[in-house]
Amino acid sequence: MVHVYNCHPYASQQIVQVEQEPGLVCCGGGALFVVTTGGCKVEAYSLDLVGCPLICRFATMGTVRSIQHSNIGDYLVTIEEKNSATYLRAYTNWRYQAEEKARVGVRLLGHLLRGASQRGGVQMEIIEIPLSERPVAVACCSVTGDLLVGCDKTLVLFTLRRQNQQNLQNMQQPSSTQLNSSQSLDQTTHQNCSYLDFERSAILHVTGTKPKQVALCAGYVAMQADLEVLVLKLDTTPEAKDLEESSEAPRNDQADDQTDFLLIPRHQELLGERAKDCNVPISIEKTGLEDGGRNTFSYVLFRRFTPDYFQGCSVEETHLHSLKLHPLFTSQSPVDEPTCVFCFFSLPTAGYLYSLKGGVELLSAYQYPEKVLEAVLTDHLLHVVTKSALQCFTVRCAAVAARFEDPYIDTTMRACPPSTLEVCALRIQLFIGLRSVCAYGRHVILLSTADTETPEETERNTQRRSLMLKEHSMLTGIFLAVGIDPTTTPGLESLLSRPFLSKKWTISTPKESNPVGHGWNLYVVDTVSPLTLYKEMVEYSQHYAQTNLQAQCLWHLLSEAHLLLRAALLQSSLQQHQTNGDPADSHSEAQVIVQSDRQELEEALRENCAQLGDCFSRGSHRSCHLALPYYRMSGLSVSFVMARNRPQPTEPQSYNPGFLFYLKHYLLEETDQHLSQEAADELIDIFSQTEPSQLINVCASPTMINVNPSRTLRILQHLEDTIGVSVALTITMATMLLRLDDLSQYTQLMERHAEMVLVYGFIEEPRLLLQGGDTNIYPTALTQQMVKSQPGVLVAAMVALHENNKIYLEQVDIMFKVLGCEHSLQVDFWEAMLMASSQDAVIQELLFRLSSVYIDRLMQTNSDKLQHKPLARRSLKSADDLINSCTHYGALYPWLTVLSPPHTTSSQHQEAFYKMQSLLCGPSLSVTSVTPLLESLSEKTIWGFSLHLLCATRRGQYGYSIEKLLDRCPQAIIAYANHHLQDTYMALWWQKLLPELCSRTRAATDNSILLAALKETLVVVAMETSPAEFLELVPDDGTASYFLPHLLTCSQRHLLA
Repeated sequence: MVHVYNCHPYASQQIVQVEQEPGLVCCGGGALFVVTTGGCKVEAYSLDLVGCPLICRFATMGTVRSIQHSNIGDYLVTIEEKNSATYLRAYTNWRYQAEEKARVGVRLLGHLLRGASQRGGVQMEIIEIPLSERPVAVACCSVTGDLLVGCDKTLVLFTLRRQNQQNLQNMQQPSSTQLNSSQSLDQTTHQNCSYLDFERSAILHVTGTKPKQVALCAGYVAMQADLEVLVLKLDTTPEAKDLEESSEAPRNDQADDQTDFLLIPRHQELLGERAKDCNVPISIEKTGLEDGGRNTFSYVLFRRFTPDYFQGCSVEETHLHSLKLHPLFTSQSPVDEPTCVFCFFSLPTAGYLYSLKGGVELLSAYQYPEKVLEAVLTDHLLHVVTKSALQCFTVRCAAVAARFEDPYIDTTMRACPPSTLEVCALRIQLFIGLRSVCAYGRHVILLSTADTETPEETERNTQRRSLMLKEHSMLTGIFLAVGIDPTTTPGLESLLSRPFLSKKWTISTPKESNPVGHGWNLYVVDTVSPLTLYKEMVEYSQHYAQTNLQAQCLWHLLSEAHLLLRAALLQSSLQQHQTNGDPADSHSEAQVIVQSDRQELEEALRENCAQLGDCFSRGSHRSCHLALPYYRMSGLSVSFVMARNRPQPTEPQSYNPGFLFYLKHYLLEETDQHLSQEAADELIDIFSQTEPSQLINVCASPTMINVNPSRTLRILQHLEDTIGVSVALTITMATMLLRLDDLSQYTQLMERHAEMVLVYGFIEEPRLLLQGGDTNIYPTALTQQMVKSQPGVLVAAMVALHENNKIYLEQVDIMFKVLGCEHSLQVDFWEAMLMASSQDAVIQELLFRLSSVYIDRLMQTNSDKLQHKPLARRSLKSADDLINSCTHYGALYPWLTVLSPPHTTSSQHQEAFYKMQSLLCGPSLSVTSVTPLLESLSEKTIWGFSLHLLCATRRGQYGYSIEKLLDRCPQAIIAYANHHLQDTYMALWWQKLLPELCSRTRAATDNSILLAALKETLVVVAMETSPAEFLELVPDDGTASYFLPHLLTCSQRHLLA
C-alpha cells in the first residue's frame, strides 16, 4: 500500500541553457554532463551556481551511447561507437578544458603518458580501455571509484589506481590511495604529479542471461537483464585454491528457431544463500593481478519477474530499468566501508528496494500509478518520471542505518519506525514529454522533449505492425485452406486481430507517431531542505490530529518525518566529520553552518519524538509500548508528558495504556530527578484510578520523594480496606508514617508481621530499603530507622535481596558505608551471607573479608589506640551461633582451649578470636589467602601464636607445630597429638614427638609438664609399635630403665595379639 500526501518536496526549478538538443545526461561532482544529439560532444555545467553556467565542453572520439561519472577520481567513462565498432573510454582531468587548453592526451589502459604530460603539467587524458567483447553497460563505484563493465557474456571489473611520476619509468606497483569525491581545479593542480589509471582486477563469466545494466558498490556487483536481477558479493581470499572454476558456459537448451515465440519465465525471488539456486552460473577468470589472494564471490540476491500483460504495457515495454546500488555511511563507518548498501530496480509499474548488508531484506515495494520510464534513488527520497510527471516517494534507508548505528534501537531506550513501513507518495509535479532523470545532492535533473516517441519507439512500432500483418495473412490463409472464411465469423475475425506467433504481443493499440518536433528542455529541480519538508509534514499531520488522534495516517506521516530527519542527521554527521577532519577549516564558516544545521535537526527530532510519543500513548495496545522510547528521546520531563496526556475538562477522566506504560517504566528508573509535590500527588491520583495495585511501586520510586505523606497514607489505607492486608502495603504505609514522624504508629505497623514475613515484603519491593543504581546506591529513611530498631530484619532482608539477585554484594557494601555501619552490620551481613550463599566465588570472597575483619579486631588490644570506629553493639551472631548454624565455621580443636587468651581482653576481642579460630578449623577457608593477613599479627601474643599454629597445622607442618608447642605451651602437646597425629601421621609420635620430649626432658629433669607428656607419649608408642621397634627407640644414654615398664607393656600387648 502506498500512502499519498500532498506535500511539496520540490522548491524551485531552472532551465539549463543548452545550445543543442541533449541526447544523454548524467551528473556528479557538482557538475551536469550533457551529451548533445549526435553524441560527439560533452558539455559540463555547474550545479552549485545559479543559472548552471557552462564549465567546459570537449569532443569525444566517437558517438556516445552511455556516459557515467565517478565522484571518486572525478572522471567520466563512456561507451562510444565509431565505424561500427564499440569502444570504452575514460576521460580524466576534464576540468582543465575550462581554461580552453586544447592539449588532450590519449593513451591505452596501463600506459602512462611521458614527455608532454611531465613537461607541461596535468592535462585532460582519454584512456582507451580495450575489451575482448562489446561493452553493453558501465557503472562506477561511488565508494572506491572502481569501474564495472558489462558485456554480453562477461562482467569486467577495473580497479582505480593512482600513478605518480616516481614510477612513470619503472611502473612500480601502484598505490590504492583514493581521490576526493569532488576535485576542483586547484586541488588537481596541487596533486599534479599523480595520474589516474585502471587495472583489470576480475573477470566474471555469466551464463544464462545477458546483462543490460550493471551496478557496483563496495564489493557488491549487480547486473540486470530484461526481467532478471542478480547481485553478487566479491571478496578476496588470502590463500589460493588449487581447483580452477570452470568458465565454460553450459549450452542453452532452447533452440534458436524458438526466439520468435513468447516464453514466459517463472517468477522467482531468492535471498541470501538461496540465491545460488538461480540457475545463472558465474565463474571468475584469473587476471594474474590479484594481490596475493584469489577473487571469490557469493550470491546475494536474485529476482526474476513474469511480465504482466494487463497493466497497459507491451512485452517490449515490460522490462527492468534504473538499477542502482546505493551506499549509506554513518559516523561509525570507515571511509571505504559503508554501513548499509541498498539495491534498487524498477519495472514500469513497480519499484523494489532491498537492503543487502546484515541480511538481505525487501524494504519497500513501490506501486506506481502510471508507467514509469526511469527512477533515481537518493538518501532521502525516490524520484521517478513518467512521460508527463515527476513523482516523489519516501525511502527507508535511514531506518536500516539507524539500527546498524545504534544497538539500543527497538528497545525501551530508543525507537525508530520500522524499515518495512509502508511508503508514501509526496508529490506529483507535471511536466511534458519527460525522458530521463538523474540526481546529485538536492538537485534533480530532468530531460524532456516534445516528441511523444523516441526514434527507437517509432522503429519498434513499425516492426510490430509489419509482424502483425504477416501473422494475420498467414492465419487467414490457413483458415481459407480448410474452407473457412474468417470474415464471415466475427469471433474468428476478432481472434485474428491478436498476434500469436510473435512474442511482441500487446493489447494496446499501436501508437501513431506524431509529426517530429524538436522542442526540448533540460530542467534542474531543487528539492527543499529536509527540515523544511519535515515542518510541512508536521503541519499536514495536524489535519489528522484534529479529527482523530489515533488515526493510522497520523503516526504514519509522523514516522515519515522521523525517518526524513534521521537521514538528514546521518548526512550532517558525515559533513561534520569531514569538516572537523580538515585542520585548516576547523574554525571556518562552513563548520559553523554545519553545526548550526545539526542543532536545528536535533531539536526537530526531539520535537518529532514527542509527537510520536503522544501518538503512541493514545494508540492501541499493540503499539502502546512505543510511547516510552519516543518520550525518552524527546527529552521531555515526566511533568510535561503528564500535561500532554492530561484529559480535557470536557472529557472523561481516563488514561490510555501507552501513557500508563510510560509512567510505570519511568517510575522504575533510578533517576536523580524529583517530581514536585503537585506532580507526585497527580501520579498517585492517576494510579489510584487506573491501577491501584501499582501504588506500592509508585510510592517506592525515588522520584516520589516530595509526595504528600498524609494524603498518600489515606489512599493506601483505602486500598488496604479494599484488597486486604499486604506485607508490602504495610511497609509502604509505615514509610509514610515515618515521614510524618509518627514512630508509635510506625512501630505498631512494623510489628504487625513476623520478621521473616517482613523480609518477603522487601523482596517484593526492594526500593523500600535502598534506591539508586549501580554504584550510586543510597539507603532510604526506612533503612536508617531499621538500623536502630530492627537491625536483624535489615540484615536478613539484605541477604534475601542478594540471594534473589535484586542487589549485588558491592551495592550492599556501599549502603552500609553510607549508614556508617561498615564495621558492625556489614560484618553481620557477611556472616549471614556465609550461611545462605551457595556460590563458591561469593563464599571465598566473604571468607577473606571476614578474616580481614577478625584479624583487624585482634590487633586492637585494650591498651592500643583504636584506629577504627569502635563497635557500638554486639554482633548479631556469636561464635557458638555460627559454629552451630554455618558449616563454614568449624568446631574448635580440643587443644585450642589450652591456648585461650586471658579474660582480661574485651568481649569483642574474644569474639573475633574465636570466630577466626573457627574459620581456620572449618573446611572452607583457604589458608593461603589469609597467610599474608596473619603476617601483621605477632606471635608474641597467645592469640597470635594460636592462629599461626593453626595455619601451620592446616598446611600439614606438624613437625614445626610440635616444636612450637613444646616451646610455648607444652601442656597442649598431648591434646594436639591426639587430635592431629592419627592415621597416616601416627608415626610422628615416635619419629618426632618422642625424640623431642626425650631431649627436652633430659635438659630439664624437673619439668613435670614435659615428664607427663613423655609418659603419655610412651603409652601411645607402646600401643602402636612392636617390641623390636620400641627397643630401637630407647636412647643409649643410660636411661633405659625408665623405658622398661613401657617395653614390658609393649611385649605383653604383642604376645596377646
